Amino acid sequence: GLLLRSLSDIAEQIRRQEVSPVEVTRAVLDRLEYLNPRLNAVLTNLGEQALKAAKLAEQDLAAGQPRGPLHGVPLALKDILALRGVQVTAGSKVLGTWVADYDATVVARLKAAGAIFVATLNLYEFATGAMLNPHYGPTHNPWHLDHTTGGSSTGSGAAVAAGIVYGSLGTDTGGSVRIPASLCGLVGLKPTYGRVSRHGVVPLSWSLDHVGPLTRTVRDTALLMSVIAGHDPHDPTTSR
Repeated sequence: GLLLRSLSDIAEQIRRQEVSPVEVTRAVLDRLEYLNPRLNAVLTNLGEQALKAAKLAEQDLAAGQPRGPLHGVPLALKDILALRGVQVTAGSKVLGTWVADYDATVVARLKAAGAIFVATLNLYEFATGAMLNPHYGPTHNPWHLDHTTGGSSTGSGAAVAAGIVYGSLGTDTGGSVRIPASLCGLVGLKPTYGRVSRHGVVPLSWSLDHVGPLTRTVRDTALLMSVIAGHDPHDPTTSR
């Protein structure tokens, strides 16, 4: 029950201290451990640091210091976004063991709103190509394991649809948020060009890339958009 609530609902329950960020994050990590061997949605499990972040979030709430609308909510990221201190693969082996030393703007905004990151997620190599990632393998659709989640945000679609996380970010150049949303029964939004910063996103096509949310409800997508959207001086294509 806890894991299949909407992102908006769980955020509200955490804010009211009806559930603890630690309790929610533990439940998410347990489900990840249980389901991911069948789904292959996750590339990096960030469980240890997620639990530390959840304990800090719990302490802040107890002290009457909510950080923002996503305080204590576990999310996951397509592994094409820079997350400080974590290896970024873009679904490839070409980047070697590159560890980001900064956060993508959208990641920084989610952190500032209080979100906790539990995993980085599988994708097509460099967000393009065929259904099979030659390095990390295919992601399986939680509704039918023999079926694809569509791409390129394969892991984002599977993780949200399977109730592993309450929402995720993907990237969309030619359908890479909208196709997984369609095939996994989710809400996926390709925002207007310039609405969301792409600073810290490994590019596929600078004139066509978009960062967008994948969630289980329209309200949840609107909530994530309200956090990530807006002008960014690091991305000159973003609109004022």
